[in-house]
Amino acid sequence: MRQLIQNATLVNEGRSYVASVLIEGATISNIYEGKDTYPEGLLREVDDLVQGEGLLLVPGCIDDQVHFREPGLTHKATIESESRAAIAGGTTSFMEMPNTKPPTTSLEAWQWKMQRAAETSWANYSFFFGGTNDNADELKLIDRAHTPGIKLFLGSSTGNMLVDNPSTLERIFSETDLIIATHCEKEDIIQANKEHYLATVGADHLDIHYHPLIRSAEACYRSSSEAVELATRLGSRLHILHISTERELSLFRDDIPLREKKITAEACVHHLIFTDEDYARLGNRIKWNPAVKTRHDRDALRQAVQSGKIDVLATDHAPHLLSEKEGNCLTAASGGPLTQHALIAMLDLAQQGLFTREVVIDRLSHKPAELFAIQGRGYIREGYYADLVLVDPHTSYTVTKENIISKCGWSPFEGHTFNHSIVRTYLNGQCVYRDGKLQPQRPTAEPLLFAR
Repeated sequence: MRQLIQNATLVNEGRSYVASVLIEGATISNIYEGKDTYPEGLLREVDDLVQGEGLLLVPGCIDDQVHFREPGLTHKATIESESRAAIAGGTTSFMEMPNTKPPTTSLEAWQWKMQRAAETSWANYSFFFGGTNDNADELKLIDRAHTPGIKLFLGSSTGNMLVDNPSTLERIFSETDLIIATHCEKEDIIQANKEHYLATVGADHLDIHYHPLIRSAEACYRSSSEAVELATRLGSRLHILHISTERELSLFRDDIPLREKKITAEACVHHLIFTDEDYARLGNRIKWNPAVKTRHDRDALRQAVQSGKIDVLATDHAPHLLSEKEGNCLTAASGGPLTQHALIAMLDLAQQGLFTREVVIDRLSHKPAELFAIQGRGYIREGYYADLVLVDPHTSYTVTKENIISKCGWSPFEGHTFNHSIVRTYLNGQCVYRDGKLQPQRPTAEPLLFAR
C-alpha cells in the first residue's frame, strides 16, 4: 500500500519544514521537502492521500518507562488496553517495566511478556529485565537484541523489587555493559522520614501533602548520587529514571553529545507539569514515586530539558483503579495514567515558550532511539519504519471520562483542555488511530530491535 501525507509541517531532527512523506508498506520511502515537490503523477498512484497542510507531522514517541501491569494486575491495565491508549496519544513504541506479578526477573517471565505483546499489543514493544538481590546469574541470559536494559529499584516502590545488597549492586554494575536503568530513592531516608511523621503527626493526618516530605528530595539525591558514584567507578552505563529534584541535576552533563555520555537522565511529564501546590486540587491522583515536588524543582527540570541535562522524556505511565488511590500518603497507590496525553501536554508547554517543539520531539522520539540504539525508529527518515503522528496545533482537545482509553478509566488531566490534538497515528505504515478513534483491527506491532 502506498500512502502520501501531503504538505505537512515536519518537526524532525531539530527543524520544522513543509514536506510530503510517501509511505510504502511499513516504511518511509521518500521525503519531498517543500510544498508540492513530489513527482508529477504521484497523486494518481497512491492508495491514500492525506491532507497534511496546517498539521504537524512528527515521529512516533518512544516511551522508555511504562507499567502496563500484565501479568498479575490486569484488573487495572493490560498490555492491550494501555498500548491502545499509547497509540491514541502518539506513542508508537514502549519499554515496559518489570514490577508485575510475577516480576520480570527470569528469562521465562520475560519470554511470556514478549509472546503476550506479540498477541495483543497495539504498539511496538520491549520489556526491561528486572534485577534483584539474588538473580545476577539470570541477567547473563538476557536477549540483548530485544531487551532495552536492566531495571534496578534502588528504592522500594510498587511491587517492592528493592535491590539493596551492596555486593549484588557491585556485581551487576561491574559485569554488564547493558544500560542499567534505576529508580533512585534512598530507602533508609524514606523509612526514617516515615517514622518521624508517624510519631509527630500520626497516621490519621498523613495526607498527600506529606508524601514529598517522606519520599524527600534528599532521599532522591542521595540515591542518585550513589548510583552515579558506582557507575563512574565501575564504568557502567547508567540511566536514572524520573529525575524529580533540582539538586539531582548537578549529577548530569549538558556539555557533551549523548553518544559520549555514560550517565544519562530521564524526566517524566508529571514532574514537568505538576507541583506540590497541585496536591490541594488533585490529591492522590498525582501521587507518584518519586513524589511531585516544589515549583522550584519543576522549573529546574524544565530548564534541564531545554539544556540537554535531561536526555529523554517519558511518562512512567502506571495506572491504578481510583479506589486504589484512596487513603493517606502511606496507603494510597502511587502512579497514574499518562501515555494518552503526554505528547500534546509537552507540545502545549512548548507553545507556552518553555522550550521549542523541536526539543520536545528530540526528547520524546529522537533521543530514546539514540540512547537505546533502537534500529529504524525515532526519526522521519527514508528507509525508517513509518511510525508517524499527525498533530493539529489549532484544534483543542478536552479530556473527559468518555475519551479516556486506559483501562483504569481516569486521568489527572480530566476536565483539562489541551491546545493540540492527535489527528492520526501510524504504526509500521498502518493508520491505527484517526480522528479520535482507534481503527477496528489491531495493527501488526513489532518487537523493538536494539543494535548492540
